[in-house]
Amino acid sequence: MASGGQGLDGPPGSAHQNTNRLSMERSPYLLQHAHNPVDWFPWGQEAFNKAKKEDKPIFLSVGYSTCHWCHVMERESFEDIEIGRILSDNFVCIKVDREERPDVDKVYMTFVQATSGGGGWPMSVWLTPDLQPFIGGTYFPPRDTGHRPGLKTILLRIIEQWQNNRASLESSGQRVIEALKKGTAIAASPGVGPPLAPEVAHRCFQQLAHSYEEEYGGFRDAPKFPTPVNLIFLISFWATNRSTSEGAEALRMALHTMRMMALGGIHDHVAQGFHRYSTDSSWHVPHFEKMLYDQAQLAVAYITAYQVSGEQLFADVARDVLLYVSRDLSDKSGGFYSAEDADSLPTMASTEKKEGAFCVWTAGEIRDLLPEPVEGATGGATRADIFMHHYGVKEQGNVEPEQDPHGELQGQNVLIVRYSAELTATRFGLSVEKTKEELAAARERLAEVRRGRPSPHLDTKMISSWNGLMLSGFARVGAVLGDQALVERAEQAAKFLQDHLWDEAKQVILHSCYRGDEMEVEQIASPIAGFLDDYAFVVCGLLDLYEATLDTRWLSWAEELQLKQDQFFWDSQGGGYFCSDPTDPTLLLVLKQDQDGAEPSANSVSAMNLLRLSQYTGRQEWARRSEQLLAAFSDRLVKVPIALPEMVRSLMAQHYTLKQVIIRGQPSAEDTASLVACVNGLFLPHKVLMLADGDTDGFLYQRLPVLATLRPLEGSATAYVCQNFTCALPVTCPEELRRLLLE
Repeated sequence: MASGGQGLDGPPGSAHQNTNRLSMERSPYLLQHAHNPVDWFPWGQEAFNKAKKEDKPIFLSVGYSTCHWCHVMERESFEDIEIGRILSDNFVCIKVDREERPDVDKVYMTFVQATSGGGGWPMSVWLTPDLQPFIGGTYFPPRDTGHRPGLKTILLRIIEQWQNNRASLESSGQRVIEALKKGTAIAASPGVGPPLAPEVAHRCFQQLAHSYEEEYGGFRDAPKFPTPVNLIFLISFWATNRSTSEGAEALRMALHTMRMMALGGIHDHVAQGFHRYSTDSSWHVPHFEKMLYDQAQLAVAYITAYQVSGEQLFADVARDVLLYVSRDLSDKSGGFYSAEDADSLPTMASTEKKEGAFCVWTAGEIRDLLPEPVEGATGGATRADIFMHHYGVKEQGNVEPEQDPHGELQGQNVLIVRYSAELTATRFGLSVEKTKEELAAARERLAEVRRGRPSPHLDTKMISSWNGLMLSGFARVGAVLGDQALVERAEQAAKFLQDHLWDEAKQVILHSCYRGDEMEVEQIASPIAGFLDDYAFVVCGLLDLYEATLDTRWLSWAEELQLKQDQFFWDSQGGGYFCSDPTDPTLLLVLKQDQDGAEPSANSVSAMNLLRLSQYTGRQEWARRSEQLLAAFSDRLVKVPIALPEMVRSLMAQHYTLKQVIIRGQPSAEDTASLVACVNGLFLPHKVLMLADGDTDGFLYQRLPVLATLRPLEGSATAYVCQNFTCALPVTCPEELRRLLLE
């Protein structure tokens, strides 16, 4: 990482009293702390050398730029002159953006969770000069409150213990790390293969059904997270159990959850996209932050729901998510930004940010903005009357006090769809069409007003892994809807990854790049090499992009990246992939992510990537590697499959074996497009789609000689549906192909 030797004095003529080394960084989170009265260092050798030379403990503070409690701790503690002095005089202070260095974050979060029983951000950990943690926690208030010690008290205690009881501190930290090395090890037992997929999938379904909340969907009471990995697993489970009551129940759970989320306040009805999570069980009052990785996975989940149900709502929501990302999270280079903050200034004259200020409305504001009487509406109702009824707007505000612990939303309304368009139409004596027009016009008026409000902070860091997820989102939705503009946006994203996050000279993916002051893409002095997530999610995105474009250059790059991933991260002893470079001496734990959470585990995604790539390249060793990976996670898959629903999908794909759907035709021909559209319209979790265009020198023909034996029937584009390249009778009609695929 870039760093400078700048101390704590602001440069001449600076508006800031303090400026530290973080001012030389590009991470938005680190830059938020560049003017603290704390002698911050970025993670790197300069800080480690100083700690060793001066024999001081390290204070490691980890967060991210759109984290509410990170902002609070910065304001309360790191802006505090006295606390800043204690930190700078007695510790080497290191600030880490968890999105920039997920490897560092994972190691120390594992320690904090093991020693405190909880975790979260901001994370505060104290380390020896050798980077061994000995005490850790999350948010601390600046000074003692009730029974809770403040940061100042904790710092003074640690200083005293470091001077008088150092050996005990160090040995207790070492014991925990040694125990974690054993406890976090994941490896296949010799001679043991993956567990039985139908049994594991059934158990995963049962565990999800047990935690399912009937009224509003989702998988706990509150807070409720979207967890797209659960939703897509349930639809995949249905796809292989269509004739059973449990299959039907799985589909019902997924679709009901997605309907409720789409209607709820977690979905931004004015400016599109989804907020991070709901603080209540009805998806009403969200934590207002918006993350790129949520948008990416939810776009895929909603278009999958559309494929299986044909329900227009789901296609509309998928489009709406991509509209938000295109407008608000897109860089002109083709890359995608990371996140939009929850907090913003309520007005241009405000000095204090509030959560949700950008998104909420008083009843008075809505009446003033939508005063027009609606022609034909009963009782002379105005557009505001119709809008307020439909979206649950109340004069006193619609947020319950328990959803607003800091009183930031008093008198405010979070929009939530309370009635169907049909019921609202009946209530006001209007046609459904007229009602929809009035609501759309009202939303557009509110969107216009919102654009004039102070915007929330935008984290303009561009991360390979999350761009890979978003690449999948645009490619999948574009392919299903036959929307060329969305597919082209996916191609722009892939080109961005090649141009800005692929180091051609070193043949490595880079983890992140940044938007500069002049709106150009910038890189830091020592770019961060890609982690497992970066390779796995980009490979998956490229495979999805190939299926949307049938352009083999994306397959070619996916193959190249998979070979690099294997080289850098594969555990040849125990199977599976390490999350980060296992040879990095600064990382005390070498971990394999064993949970599909807010993002899927890169091992889960890799298991499927390997299966798909083995079909496209003829490399059978990749199918075997997928099997070894699944065997390594066997214990977890058998006992708590609910922790790995995405990996269970890969296990199912391995069990049922992938179908090859091969279209033998010319790329630009209409009959080829009709057959491809038929395939893309269906949700087929265990298939790969490929185009055999007759080019025997091309990527696929060179790797799969069997393609040369496939002929078009009577000069028409022809579909072959094969398993292990044993094919059913070829068909030329999309309806026949559909029947064949659904058999």
